[in-house]
Amino acid sequence: MEGGESFLSCATTVEWTTPQGSIVRKVNYRTASLRLIRNEFREMFMEISSDKHAAIRLALKGINVFKKFMAEGKASVKFQDAGCTLFISNAPPTNLVSFLRTIFVKMTGEKDQSSATTPSKQSMRAKLLSGKAQSFEEISPVTVADIHNAKSKIIPKSTTTTPSPPTKKRKHDDASRGPAPKKLYSPSPLTTTSALNPEQQRVLEACLGGKNIFFTGSAGTGKSFLLKRIVAALPPDVTVATASTGVAACHVGGTTLHAFAGIGDGSGTVDHLCDKALKLPLVAQKWRKCKHLIIDEISMVDGAFFEKLEAVARHVRRNDKPFGGIQLILCGDFLQLPPVVDKGKTEKRFCFQSPCWDRCIDLCFELKEVHRQKDHEFVSILNSIRIGRVTKEISDRLLGTARQKIESDGILATRLCSHTNDSKMINNSKLQDLDGEEKVFSSQDSDNASKTLDMQTIAPAKLILKVGAQVMLLKNINVNSGLVNGARGVVVRFEEGLPVVRFKNKKEYMARAERWYVRNSSGSLLCRKQVPLNLAWAFSIHKSQGLTLDCVEMSLSKIFEAGQAYVALSRAQSLDTLRVLDFDSRHVWADSSVLEFYQKFRRRLQHMEIVPLGRPLADKTNKKLKLREILEKQMRRK
Repeated sequence: MEGGESFLSCATTVEWTTPQGSIVRKVNYRTASLRLIRNEFREMFMEISSDKHAAIRLALKGINVFKKFMAEGKASVKFQDAGCTLFISNAPPTNLVSFLRTIFVKMTGEKDQSSATTPSKQSMRAKLLSGKAQSFEEISPVTVADIHNAKSKIIPKSTTTTPSPPTKKRKHDDASRGPAPKKLYSPSPLTTTSALNPEQQRVLEACLGGKNIFFTGSAGTGKSFLLKRIVAALPPDVTVATASTGVAACHVGGTTLHAFAGIGDGSGTVDHLCDKALKLPLVAQKWRKCKHLIIDEISMVDGAFFEKLEAVARHVRRNDKPFGGIQLILCGDFLQLPPVVDKGKTEKRFCFQSPCWDRCIDLCFELKEVHRQKDHEFVSILNSIRIGRVTKEISDRLLGTARQKIESDGILATRLCSHTNDSKMINNSKLQDLDGEEKVFSSQDSDNASKTLDMQTIAPAKLILKVGAQVMLLKNINVNSGLVNGARGVVVRFEEGLPVVRFKNKKEYMARAERWYVRNSSGSLLCRKQVPLNLAWAFSIHKSQGLTLDCVEMSLSKIFEAGQAYVALSRAQSLDTLRVLDFDSRHVWADSSVLEFYQKFRRRLQHMEIVPLGRPLADKTNKKLKLREILEKQMRRK
């Protein structure tokens, strides 16, 4: 569980209204600094300041906090005594949660103290007679211990601090009471319960420092996990999260890179694409508004498309800096799946082979700590296969898994296929072989968005199940209980019209509909509501990216891409949950240009590591980044 912050930078509007609701005064801040402060009498205030407006101080008494849209960087605070409401927008979601949490914890402490002691007449008299101007100081940060204390003081079902909006049934004199603001003292879903490790923290600090970065790492090193944290730490209105594939875009709550760019598949000359982008007002507006562009699965973006994208960004934004001055945050592993190009095109080029790559990237990082697999032998095998190195010992060990019985309690192994059509055929055939009645579950989609949602979510529009169907969970439901994305199970019955699934860890779960959110090309949020399951007798390697499978088998005889065997094998949780039906070292190779890139990449990382860590990173980030910049410039001159 994390602490809280007493400072927030965001867009803000303050409105003063009459008791009847008419607005009598309104102040808009494009960028405001919100600060939590105390005066000499220990009274708490929120200070709103900017370069263009005089500071406004509002006493933190009798407030209502509306926090439903925190994940979008929005919230509002109603100051009942002052007759005004503060509207917050474009706040980095993680910072917003931390700021509201601080208000909640500090006010919980204040309430506790005020209930124990009442202000003495002497202190009130001193306050009234004090002729000097009030002095203010920033309140101290909230610690984990403070949050635990605040949580212990919560009265079940109601609280007098930072309540939710009163319902119509509530009496007027009880308007300051409401349900306990659980999201503010519990671990935030925006920051997750897991802390970043030091190497992940370094990447986040570089992103918040405004650097153009590329970070990579083998499968299971937490790249997607870190990317979500980065997205949540940046202002949402000017941050665009994209990915090369629809499924990867869904993982980061964004859109596909092609949908954002607005230049189709990138065919045609750069001049033609620049004109095309300018002629489409919405496309040009998106490019000009964007300040932080995140691209996941960068390995699958064609280098020629990346180069044209960079030129379009400069042209549309009328800015000659790389990518028109947009901060780039790129993530991916070039040793996994390569760029996707049309069948008619034979030439395939990685992004790092583009002339603009070195101009665009300031800093590079590699995540090395593997989280998916805990078995050191398996991690070592995967690291060798990732670079296309296969010894006789590795071949023998993988072929030995063909004799393993990994099925249990009626849960069969998922067959990973190199071709999507193969997996569909296997699933349909196996489902038809089952006796019993079919149950059809159709998704509920945003209006006219089914086609986009089909491409960008892993959840099917139409799911047909029977008792005995092999299924896979498509969402993290309860991590502590093992109900995670990729968990394998079997449908044992239907209750209340919903499937009940028994998983490999023997847990049963009634699969109720969940929601997936993605953004369309205009940035609007689209939603698919569906039972979080998919048939799992077979699954395609491409669609398995990002999944951790606890019962998987594969035939590697039809591998047709560099890195495909590695992606398939690295989905497995351990050697004990894996069955390789056939294996030939000729099916495992890595692209020679990628190996050369990573060789140079690691030499570059060694130069960056000249500065020792010393104290925790947060204390020395700025100094280290400046030193790294000097080193980067020296290397470029060479």
